[in-house]
Amino acid sequence: MRFIAYRDDDGAEAFGRVEGSRAHRLRGVAGIDRATSLAGLLDAPADTAGTELDELTPLPVVTRPGKIFCVGLNYRSHVDETGRDLPEYPVLFTKFASSLVGHGADIALPPESAQVDYEAELAVVIGRRGRRIARADAYDHVLGYTICNDVTMRDYQYKTHQWVQGKAWDGSTPLGPVLVTPDELDPSKLAIALRLNGEEMQASSTDRLIFDVPELIAVISEFTVLEPGDVILTGTPGGVGYRRDPQVFLSDGDVVEVEIEGIGTLRNTVRAEAAA
Repeated sequence: MRFIAYRDDDGAEAFGRVEGSRAHRLRGVAGIDRATSLAGLLDAPADTAGTELDELTPLPVVTRPGKIFCVGLNYRSHVDETGRDLPEYPVLFTKFASSLVGHGADIALPPESAQVDYEAELAVVIGRRGRRIARADAYDHVLGYTICNDVTMRDYQYKTHQWVQGKAWDGSTPLGPVLVTPDELDPSKLAIALRLNGEEMQASSTDRLIFDVPELIAVISEFTVLEPGDVILTGTPGGVGYRRDPQVFLSDGDVVEVEIEGIGTLRNTVRAEAAA
């Protein structure tokens, strides 16, 4: 099953079940939060008429996640293009809820950065609380899967050995367009691609992840509780703009599309922010 987060005609947050080309608003569910469960979403009553998807204003699939975990260097092709050694433990960093935007929203291009880059990623949304989750039990804690573009300000990322200042800019990280429940796809073998103004820049498959979804859930839950609504971004394949020759960075008006097999296409336009 598929779900979408969006704003209704009054500007309030809403959450709907996707059937064909229409979204049917769930009654009593405004979005994904700590109280969300997969069974709760599947059993929630929905409006019968529905609204055409192209009439909605999508929000990030999870509008206010408690925690966002990001994984760096998780495809061999990306590790190779950076010239680094293969990691023996996941490279982890964080983003904030204020970083997220929805499908169709503008990606904020800040005036301070001259090296804004794209990164196609599969995102995992947690649906069941857990700590020290065994790898064998990891999938029991997944609410569903969606798409992320882990937009990165490279000149800020590499100011220090820590990456958060290049990764957590407000309004920079698209997440969507829909949440797909675990029964609909196998996250271990999904084609993933990114197009910039129609030109393919990244293409791979999630079967090439160094640390797969169960391993990431097990590792992260060792040091912190995973809660419903937490998000894990699983890393990007090779082909990022910073590592190309010549380098490629995002500009005002660019259209970026991330497509993942079984989920769909996340499409956003880059818009320059006005300097303060």
